[in-house]
Amino acid sequence: MLTLKQIYDDKAKVIAGLNKKHFSGAEEAIDEVLRLDGERKSAQQLKDAAAAQMNQISKSIGMLMAKGQRAEAEAAKAQTGALKAQIAEYDEKMAAAEEAQTKLLLTIPNVPYDIVPEGSCAEDNIVVKSNVPHHGGDTVGTWVGEVNNDEAKLPHWELAKKYNLIDFDLGVKISGAGFPVYIGQGARLQRALINFFLAEANKAGYTEIMPPTVVNAASGYGTGQLPDKEGQMYHCEVDDLYLIPTAEVPVTNLYRDVIIDEAQLPIKNCAYTECFRREAGSYGKDVRGLNRLHEFSKIEIVRIDTPEHSDASHKEMLEHVEGLLQKLELPYRILRLSGGDMSFTAALCYDFEVYSEAQHRWLEVSSTSNFDTYQANRLKCRYRRAEDKKVTLCHTLNGSALALPRIVAALLENNQCEEGIRIPKALQPFFGDDMIR
Repeated sequence: MLTLKQIYDDKAKVIAGLNKKHFSGAEEAIDEVLRLDGERKSAQQLKDAAAAQMNQISKSIGMLMAKGQRAEAEAAKAQTGALKAQIAEYDEKMAAAEEAQTKLLLTIPNVPYDIVPEGSCAEDNIVVKSNVPHHGGDTVGTWVGEVNNDEAKLPHWELAKKYNLIDFDLGVKISGAGFPVYIGQGARLQRALINFFLAEANKAGYTEIMPPTVVNAASGYGTGQLPDKEGQMYHCEVDDLYLIPTAEVPVTNLYRDVIIDEAQLPIKNCAYTECFRREAGSYGKDVRGLNRLHEFSKIEIVRIDTPEHSDASHKEMLEHVEGLLQKLELPYRILRLSGGDMSFTAALCYDFEVYSEAQHRWLEVSSTSNFDTYQANRLKCRYRRAEDKKVTLCHTLNGSALALPRIVAALLENNQCEEGIRIPKALQPFFGDDMIR
C-alpha cells in the first residue's frame, strides 16, 4: 500500500508511475486519497479544539462548586456533555474517512521504479540477459548448446505418457483439469528438484520455513493478493480461508505487525509449498500439459531488508535464480518487465524464462521482485534503526527459486534422446540416476 508520505512528497511522480502501470483513473484516485486525508485532518483538528475546550471547562466546575455557584457549575457540566457528544461525532468522521481512505489505497497498485520500461504487455518487456545466441540481451552463462527446434522432438505431455511419468487424465478423474498425477520416475523427478532447490537455498544462507498452505484474509491483504487477485484464489468460504497461490503469502506474513532490529536484516527465508491458482480465463495451447496448472510445487525465496540494501538483495536473488538454471543446463533469458506487465504489488520485477525446444517458445519459470515499502506498509513490517532507534518500514522482496512445472517441461523436452531423457549432472545425486528410461 502506498504511504501518504510518498503521495505528499511527490504527487506528480506517483501519478506518473501509476500511469506507467496502466492504472485507470490514477489522478482521480490519488486526489480522492488526499481529499479523505484532508477530511480526517479537519475532523482531528475540530476534535482537538473541542477536547481542549472541554478540559478547560471541566477544570472550572470544581472551582464553581467550591464558590457555591451551583447553577454555573451545572451549566458547565452541560457544556462538557455537549462537547463529549461532538468529540464522539468527530471520532466517527475520522474513522469513516480513514476507513474509506484505506479501502481506496488497497485498490491502488505500487509505483514502479524509474528503471521499469514503458509498455502495456509482455511484448514490451526488455531482455537484459540470455545464454542463448540471437535471443536478445547479453549472451552469458554455462549453457553452450544450440537451440534445436527439431520438429521430431516430442512435447512433454507426450514424453510423460511414453515414459509413464505424469497422468493428466487421472488428475481430471480425481480433481479436474490442471491437477496432474505424478507417477514413478515423474514423482521422483519432482522430489529431486524440490530437494535440489532447497539444498541450493540452504547453501545461499536461506532459512527454510514450512508454512501453512491456507491463510486468512489478513494475510492475503498483507501481501497484496487481496483484493486484487481475489477471483484467482481458491476460497474456503465456511472458514474464510484461502489456499495460497505462492509461499510468498504465509512466509512474508510471518513479519506482519513485527518490529525487527536492524542487526537482524536482511532476513532470508525459503519455503517449499504446493501452490493453488484458479487461473480463471486461461485456455488454448499455452495451458496444455504442465504449462499452466491449478496446483503445482514451488520453492520461494523471501527477503526482508532495509531500504538502503534492498537493491543489493534483489541482485543477489537474481544471481541465485540464474545459478539454478545454469546448474540445470537449461537455455534461459532474463527480462525486465514493463509497467503494464508487472504485478500489482511490484516496484521492479525480472522474469526468468527457459526455452522449450519441442514447443518452440519461452516458458516463464520465475518472477523475482522488489516491492519497496508497499507490502511492508500493509503488513506494518518495520525495523528499528541501529543509529537513532527510529522505527521505519522495511523493504520486502521475493522470487520463485524455482517453480517446478515448466522446469520439468523444459528438462523433459530439451534433454530427450534415443536412450531416454538425460538428467543434468547437478540433479543426478538427488534423482539417483543419470537418465529417465
